[in-house]
Amino acid sequence: MYLPSPHDPHDPETQRAADRRRLGAALRGSIAFVLLLLIVFGVQGLGDYRAFAVAAGAVAGLPGILSAPLLHGSPEHLVANASALLILGTLALTVYPRATVRGLPLMWLGSGLGAWLLGDPGSFHLGASGLTHGLMFLLFVLGLLRRDRPSIAAGMIAFLFYGGMLLTVLPQEPGVSWQSHLGGALGGALAAWLLRRSDPLPPQRRYSWELEEEEAERAAQAERDTFEPGAPRDVPVLWQREPREDERGVVLPFRRRDE
Repeated sequence: MYLPSPHDPHDPETQRAADRRRLGAALRGSIAFVLLLLIVFGVQGLGDYRAFAVAAGAVAGLPGILSAPLLHGSPEHLVANASALLILGTLALTVYPRATVRGLPLMWLGSGLGAWLLGDPGSFHLGASGLTHGLMFLLFVLGLLRRDRPSIAAGMIAFLFYGGMLLTVLPQEPGVSWQSHLGGALGGALAAWLLRRSDPLPPQRRYSWELEEEEAERAAQAERDTFEPGAPRDVPVLWQREPREDERGVVLPFRRRDE
């Protein structure tokens, strides 16, 4: 993401080209995942897809943790999650490509485990809404932790469009899996904490007073090195000092007291 700065990069055209390539790759990745959801939605109607959903509290429902985010119960459900994935996925992959890819398993597993552990017995949970909450919390928490210009901008954009996800991790509407929302959000927050240094920070702006302070400190250090004596540990002890070859000892006579 390119943001105007008082300190422009040395090669702005190359920087803009790299930003465009990153944005294009992020958009293509998000579109590819949405197309996968569309294909799965077209195929899941051929059979009983509940076998691939998360059955809360049942051992037989554990495999659904891996497949449930690809399933959706209705076209409206699919459109809502697909639009959020396009926006949040593109934003996250553009600003944090490494953290997003590495944190996706935590969001995926967190969404399924939240539904399996907290869901009502006998209920089935499916949909990619846990992933959307994970991406939103990833962007929001990384903006708080890193606090550089692109991170703050990405967090504000995510909060502007999907700030309501901060509330949907709690039970509100019947039939909505707040458990998977909560699990995905926790996975996204954990990924943000663990992977906050995965992507390099942009160059930090240096202010004039910081440069003046560093210059004054260097001048003071040079003055101390010039005029201050060395530390006591740097002065050799006389009886441990090796004598020079041309150095000879001198015996001084003293009078006796009775003389």
